[in-house]
Amino acid sequence: MKPQLRQLVTAIVFVAPTIITAQQSVAEPQHGIAMYGEPALPPDFAHLPHVNPDAPRGGRIVQGEVGSFDSLNPNILRGRAPWQLQYLAYESLMGRNWDEPFTLYGLLAESVETDEERSWVEFTLRPEARFSDGSPVTVEDVLWSYETLGTIGHPRFHGTWSRVERAEAVDDRTIRFTFTEPDRELPLIMGMRPILQKAQWENRDFAESGTSVIPITTAPYVIDRFEAGRYVYLKRNPDYWGNDLPFMRGQANLDEIRMEFFGDGTAMFEAFTSGLLNTMRETNANAWNTRYNFPAVQAGEIVKSEIPHQRPSGIAGFVMNTRNPLFSDWRVRDAMIHAFNFEYANQVINAGEDPRITSYFSNSVLGMQDGPAEGRVAEFLEPFADQLYPGALDGYRLPTSDGSVANRANMRAATNLLTEAGWEPDNAGVLRNTAGEAFRFTILLRQGSTEVASIADIYVEALKRLGMDVTVSQIDSAQYTERTNNFDFDMSYYVRGLSLSPGAEQRLYWGSEAASISGARNWMGVESPAIDALIERLLNSQEEEDFIASARALDRVLTTGRYVVPFWFNDRARIAHAAELQYPERLPVYGDWIGFQPDVWWWQD
Repeated sequence: MKPQLRQLVTAIVFVAPTIITAQQSVAEPQHGIAMYGEPALPPDFAHLPHVNPDAPRGGRIVQGEVGSFDSLNPNILRGRAPWQLQYLAYESLMGRNWDEPFTLYGLLAESVETDEERSWVEFTLRPEARFSDGSPVTVEDVLWSYETLGTIGHPRFHGTWSRVERAEAVDDRTIRFTFTEPDRELPLIMGMRPILQKAQWENRDFAESGTSVIPITTAPYVIDRFEAGRYVYLKRNPDYWGNDLPFMRGQANLDEIRMEFFGDGTAMFEAFTSGLLNTMRETNANAWNTRYNFPAVQAGEIVKSEIPHQRPSGIAGFVMNTRNPLFSDWRVRDAMIHAFNFEYANQVINAGEDPRITSYFSNSVLGMQDGPAEGRVAEFLEPFADQLYPGALDGYRLPTSDGSVANRANMRAATNLLTEAGWEPDNAGVLRNTAGEAFRFTILLRQGSTEVASIADIYVEALKRLGMDVTVSQIDSAQYTERTNNFDFDMSYYVRGLSLSPGAEQRLYWGSEAASISGARNWMGVESPAIDALIERLLNSQEEEDFIASARALDRVLTTGRYVVPFWFNDRARIAHAAELQYPERLPVYGDWIGFQPDVWWWQD
């Protein structure tokens, strides 16, 4: 063990069971915990609502992945581990029900307890919880896991750990985490950390990457065999400790999960058509309609399933870096949005089938609604009325075109907006400001972004008609990461996925503090008191009504800020799969998301 880690471990406080605070005596252990309100399922629930409790066990699923791997530890920064291992090969104290916005139920822990302010949380372990080698899960394993992940594990764990004031054993099955300050979300986040076996890592450097150590965990699947960079096979553990747990009924039905790795998408698709893979997700609507007609589909051996969801669309499109004076004026940003011919581009790329992203939380209950802000949304926005951009209070909709290449009406609107902002074409048609500077910028893309590059080509042609000098630069992944981490770009492709339970990550996405932190996710560089205040209101809402109103108000401010030229999103998953691979008719609100495939699928001969 490293010296600094040893010092941190000694700082963990082990308290006697008799030391019970007044706050603790008020709370009661519960079978689950929700972000707002009470868990939807009662303590005696038989199974999750979106599973088939009578699903047969057996069969296998063979998935493809583009890329490679050189590590089997997804919980550290060094190395490349198959991302699926994070979810399939580990368990946490609590498990998520994907048919609720954000509710957890006991998994390794039989109960959870917290105070009204959520300034601390306690978890009581199930006595039957076991690692795959048969050894029991102990309080020491839990405390070691949290401290190790929070200090030398992947940085995604560090922020949460920094908000823990004390981690302590209350008794031989109960762990308490006391926070530096109350936080409604933190008790849930603490229930979702992977639990590791402390004994396995004694005299080993946890932060060192590689494939020499196969993790011993509590999950229903264990790593059976692998070849670095080529494949990983997981097999269902017949002695899995949670086989009879109501939370797990109808889950982990397949005997084997195979992950095959390929150099590119073309090779992976060929592996699917040849039968090496038996499932394939397709994100392009045009490809879904034209490529999936090979013999196995025609014979019914492969079926095409479309699985809808009610998740927020998130935001995906060309982000404008407002640190560049070129994009600091909202009228310029509005002109850039008008110049993007969504209807035409969507037809060319997706056969017009994918819906447009109309706001950051569109397609969900958290999305801004049409028309003027009303009720609590208007109340939350009113203190910032003089700072908001047009449309935030009185209503906003993205411009639409007639689908023609010319997009004349929107191009006229863009010209007028640019003129208002001080940009006009000279005699040669070059757009210039009053200082004579040309409107010149670069769209930065990652090398290999074929579809995005095609969208950029369509967009650039329209921008040139406005008199702009625009180039598209594709650079390798390492350079791209370095430049975007340092905000060294004018415009780039930007994606931020959002959930039905937005939390502290909102500060990282568009909080003012993140605008000046290298490597932060606030690529647009927005610094808005309104956004900061609405994020805090969102995080500290006590009632679901206020939470939803806060999200809708935040959505209005972000959308009308006009920081991103939005594209489209998939309002459904498109999965082609072997006919024997089946899934429940009752779909969760999150649809095809983490915890759906392969978790609740089964093999039916």
